[in-house]
Formats: sequence, structure tokens, C-alpha cells
Amino acid sequence: MIRKSIFTTILAMTIALTGCGLGNMMDQGGTSATGSGGGLGGVLGSVLGGVVNANTAGGLLDMVIGHVKLDQRELVGTWVYSEPGCAFTSENLLAKAGGSVAATQVKQRLATVYNSVGIASNNTYFAFDQNGRFEAKVRGIPLSGTYTFEPNNSKINLKTTLFTIPAFVTRTTNGLSLTMESKKLLNVLQTVTAITGNSTLSTVGELSKNFDGVRMGFDVVRYQ
Repeated sequence: MIRKSIFTTILAMTIALTGCGLGNMMDQGGTSATGSGGGLGGVLGSVLGGVVNANTAGGLLDMVIGHVKLDQRELVGTWVYSEPGCAFTSENLLAKAGGSVAATQVKQRLATVYNSVGIASNNTYFAFDQNGRFEAKVRGIPLSGTYTFEPNNSKINLKTTLFTIPAFVTRTTNGLSLTMESKKLLNVLQTVTAITGNSTLSTVGELSKNFDGVRMGFDVVRYQ
């Protein structure tokens, strides 16, 4: 009954719009209203598209760094790698890149890189305590030190004895995403693999050029 009611509402809206003359309008490219861009199909597509966008907008905005404010207490615990992570520095850049389509492309290409160097859920994790210390393994290589978290911009600084890794934290459906600038991610991958100039790793730099404002890293889930 609910689905029937929704369809009836959409149909009524379509008839009303058509009655106002919108069904006979030409689209911007000069296509007839009976073509792919207008008419009954176009109106229905717009209405249904709006429903889809309303349902997915929240998930997409979660990929914008700083959109969802996190508390340091939410970081405490052990987080295991699940898949490549991706985030954007602003809503405008997310929209410009193509939203979820761009994120999917970035993650797929990063997955190829991670698989080639051996990064997997059984050898990559991050653990944070309440006193500002962290331990991690990336591809089985241990990292440890201290961290600071800046909730106003979702930035986390991981400081080891050798280097500092500035990263960003965003919330995902299943956990968190730890992402960073492409150069920093390359430094991490080169450190844990002892590989420099590898053609596979160059993919990371290419992605940052093709997708403006993208940050890349690791999606993690809480260890049970």
C-alpha cells in the first residue's frame, strides 16, 4: 500500500507538471520533451532522482573531511584495515570529482596498489589509547609513538621517532577512515615496503592529480 501511495503521488505530480506546460518544454540541448531529457520520462527521472539523492546525500557528505565532528574518545581502541579509504577536503570538490563514482574509482585503484604490496586485514591495524599513544602495523611493519587529535578539523597527527604523519579522520558506515595527502601516503607505503619509484605506487600520485582535493588511506573497523 505504501509503494502504491508513492507511485500515485509521483503520477499526480507528473500530471500536474504536464498540465502546467512543462511536459512540452525543450531541454537545454534542444531535445524534444519526448526525448531522453524531458517529458514524462524526464519528470519521473527527476522526481525519482531526488529521492535517491536524498537517501544517499548523508553518506556522501560523511566523505567530506570535517563534515561530521568526532571526539577523541571515539578513536580509542583497535582498528583493523578493511579496504582502501577515500575522503575529500570540501563538498564542492566532492561534487566536482563526481561523488560516489569518483570514490569508487579511487578505492578500486588503491586496492590494486595495496594488493601488490601486500597490505591486508591480517597485517594492518591502528590502535589508539586515551593517553595519546598509538601502535600500528602496516603490511606487518610496526609503527608506534604519540598522536594528537584536532576535532575542529578532524586532523590526527601520528608522531613516531622518525617522522610525523598528518592524517584526517572521517566516519564510515562500518567504522572510520584514516586518510592523508598523496605524498604522505606514498611515504608510508615506501617506508613499509622499501620500494621507491615503483610503477604501481605512482598510481597514488596520479589519483591526486586526477581528483582534486582527494585524500587517500585506510578504511578501518573496530576490532571485536
